[in-house]
Amino acid sequence: MLIRLLRTFLRPYRRPLAVLVLLQLLQTCATLYLPTLNAHIIDNGVVKGDTGYILTFGAVMLGVSLAQILCNIGAVYHGARTASALGRDIRASVFARVQSFSAREVGRFGAPSLITRTTNDVQQVQMLALMTFTLMVSAPIMCVGGIVLALGLDVPLSGVLVAVVPVLGICVTLIVRRLRPLFRSMQKRLDTVNRVLREQITGNRVIRAFVRDEYEKERFRKANGDLTDMALATGRLLALMFPMVMTVVNLSSIAVVWFGAHRIDSGGMQIGDLTAFLAYLMQIVMSVMMATFMFMMVPRAEVCAERIQEVLRTESSVVPPLAPVAQLRSHGHLELRQAGFRYPGAEEPVLKAVDLVARPGEVTAVIGSTGSGKSTLLGLVPRLFDATEGEVLVGGVDVRDIDPALLSKTVGIVPQKPYLFAGTIASNLRYGNPDATDEELWHALEVAQAKDFVSKLEGGLQAPVAQGGTNVSGGQRQRLAIARTLVQRPEIYLFDDSFSALDYATDAALRAALARETADATVVIVAQRVATIRDADRIIVLDEGRVVGSGRHHELMADNDTYREIVLSQLTEAEAA
Repeated sequence: MLIRLLRTFLRPYRRPLAVLVLLQLLQTCATLYLPTLNAHIIDNGVVKGDTGYILTFGAVMLGVSLAQILCNIGAVYHGARTASALGRDIRASVFARVQSFSAREVGRFGAPSLITRTTNDVQQVQMLALMTFTLMVSAPIMCVGGIVLALGLDVPLSGVLVAVVPVLGICVTLIVRRLRPLFRSMQKRLDTVNRVLREQITGNRVIRAFVRDEYEKERFRKANGDLTDMALATGRLLALMFPMVMTVVNLSSIAVVWFGAHRIDSGGMQIGDLTAFLAYLMQIVMSVMMATFMFMMVPRAEVCAERIQEVLRTESSVVPPLAPVAQLRSHGHLELRQAGFRYPGAEEPVLKAVDLVARPGEVTAVIGSTGSGKSTLLGLVPRLFDATEGEVLVGGVDVRDIDPALLSKTVGIVPQKPYLFAGTIASNLRYGNPDATDEELWHALEVAQAKDFVSKLEGGLQAPVAQGGTNVSGGQRQRLAIARTLVQRPEIYLFDDSFSALDYATDAALRAALARETADATVVIVAQRVATIRDADRIIVLDEGRVVGSGRHHELMADNDTYREIVLSQLTEAEAA
């Protein structure tokens, strides 16, 4: 998975990678050449007392060192830029894929996991790429080059290398094999910490209201402790690696000095060659240690790459049409024909054979008990998810065949939980229509009964809005969300229990103003409060995903037991009549 991911996203950067490899090759060759020059200076300059030779070859060493430094700087520069570009491209791809997901796919992964995959997982892959470009490319060149040059200096002494390199490889392999499952568990526990922390931040008021501070602290302590335990288990394995490598390195150095001294004593080797051999041994071992460092990162990066690929391979259940319809047959007409929806793996569908017709100039209301599928029904119209059975028609065309931009322009929805983005009142209202004027924004606020409180804010339309709209009340947030949809001016308005946080007086004033504003549009209202929908032109009663009644308020009160039960749970007989 990791190789496939890197190969896919590094393909546009072949030229910088070629330059990078060339620079790494040059700087590694320069590094390998320095011990040979040093050996010449010792054998032909220091031993013979030739100062001119020492100065000449010293100048050559200085030039080679300078070339090595410049090549190394260039390699690191290109490596850092390419790794950063790789991380940017992967993050953009994951983000674009998540943006294409329907509510079904987002629910399958979960928001905390998607956040972790977009940030931490991508960062791990990016760090591996950076280390590969700056360290790993030169490691095999240095290892092979060091072995070749060491053999050229003294073949019998090179027998030490034959023993050292396989031992190092075996040690590293044993540890890396145990690291991979640990890193997988570590990323999952990081998801859990992310989820718990996100819940506690967003649900802070609920926690305080029910005095559950200690319980939530214990939840976080457990999730954090699990992650810590896994990180410690991983750290213990990693802690074994460097002492193990250094032990092998030091023993091999002792062996080289021991056998090399005997070779010098017998005249089979010169002092300068032994010095160069020791330098090559250290270069070989350092290249193995760099590879070891990389292998420490590979298991975690591989797990992260699998998680990223899982997102990138997941196709949205809401796919854009191949031949999108750019013009509707009629305006404002909404119809559901035997529409149904079932979540993957669910035993029962959420909606079953729903028939509904909503026309321009009419208000159609949907009511039912909690969990009857009201919000799911509205979600089918703007394609938050697609119907698994039947058809949903807007303007006489199946929504699955309509151009997404046209559908978004035609249908405006105020969700059950309105969300405001960090910015200003104006930037949030213009989300549906970027070209709206200030006068249009104030008009929408007036209709939504939000003009009074916005005008009192410091800055008015430019008043700041916190992420999620947490610096305004629930009722104000709902009214701003309604105003945002009014600015869009769609042909079909969908209100998903959008008046629940309003008091009765504001609710009545808002509905009266909306009736004038949306007189020529199609309006579908989902509500729990009977007072909100009792004057609707048509009321659809849902029960366990099925339509069990349709008509006006007085008709349903007379003929529909389900509707009558809902009404009498909120109003008296006299109020209902």
